[in-house]
Amino acid sequence: MNRFPLDYLILALKGMAMGAADVVPGVSGGTIAFISGIYEELIETLNNINFSLFKHLKTKGIKSAWQKANGSFLLALLSGVFVSVISLAKVVEWLLEHHPVLLWAFFFGLVLASVVYVGKQIKITFTDFKLFLAIAIGTLVAYFITTLNPSATSDANLFLFFAGALAICAMIIPGISGAFILVIIGAYSPVLEAVNTRDFKTILIIGAGAVVGLLSFSKLLKWLFETYHRLTLAVITGFMIGSLNKIWPWKIPLTFRTNSKGIQIPLNEKSVSPFNIDGDPQLLQAIALMVSGVLIILILEKISTTKKSIETS
Repeated sequence: MNRFPLDYLILALKGMAMGAADVVPGVSGGTIAFISGIYEELIETLNNINFSLFKHLKTKGIKSAWQKANGSFLLALLSGVFVSVISLAKVVEWLLEHHPVLLWAFFFGLVLASVVYVGKQIKITFTDFKLFLAIAIGTLVAYFITTLNPSATSDANLFLFFAGALAICAMIIPGISGAFILVIIGAYSPVLEAVNTRDFKTILIIGAGAVVGLLSFSKLLKWLFETYHRLTLAVITGFMIGSLNKIWPWKIPLTFRTNSKGIQIPLNEKSVSPFNIDGDPQLLQAIALMVSGVLIILILEKISTTKKSIETS
């Protein structure tokens, strides 16, 4: 695919959006990749990174291998993800501590509109029982994950390696939050602390696990999209519906965790009606941000549709 410098800048911005989403426990970077129109290219690109690529490098040279690996696409995207995670980790952590309702409201709007966007790609009819069943199963699985109790934190190297592998697999599935998987298995605090304190040894261990998990899992996803495209989209839609429970803005805390600063913040929460929270001063702001999230997806969909019309004309 021929791209211009502006296209790579836009890819980097999409990567930054994915990185920002991945930092938040409950939001999937895969969702951002899907709604921004790069998801299947990302899976295809990751799937092409294998041992045959090194053979191609040896016989055809660096330039040919770079093109085969879609290296420019991957470099632009991952650069955006990296910059976002490094620069926004502290911002997101601060927002989660001081303005969680507003943060969750914005992402709830994003994911809610994304459910409609992804669902439209399936072109489902009332006679498609298998697709409805797939949506239901995806919804139940994602909802169940959001209700799991987090485990105790561990900073063992082998544990962090497998945590990175598991989390990255979740991150590239729309609707399943890699950050929330880290919370569940007790790895979120050491990972976030490593990023914030620039603990490069821990970051490299987690990153190595992420690379192994990503390259392995992308093959399965590619096969699923090629073999069961609509069914896979249906399961993804269900995942996104089920994840809405986790990112519902109004909750009451059931348990707490202590962050790296010694501050107690909610860990396990129960979703409630905003009207059950007396005098919530952020209600109108939260609704406005939720609507903003919906509008962003609608605008992205409109841009995507217009671009496709131009390309096919």
